Amino acid sequence: MTQIGFIGLGRMGFPMAQNLIKAGHAVTGFDVDSAAAERLSAVSGTVATAIDVACAGAEVVITMLPSGKEVREVYLG
Repeated sequence: MTQIGFIGLGRMGFPMAQNLIKAGHAVTGFDVDSAAAERLSAVSGTVATAIDVACAGAEVVITMLPSGKEVREVYLG
């Protein structure tokens, strides 16, 4: 089982995170929309309260964000 940090649980991110959980991976996710993040807990994922919490201890970090602006904010600031 791989520990995965997942940032961005919207229309594309949530199904991807869900499939990773179904495949047996442990997923800790974060989204600025708390309702989107809470869907993750309904499928046995762990909801993080912040990006750094989602990434702590992760072997892999996946981002599924709307644009380059958000990606830069997550990785650079």
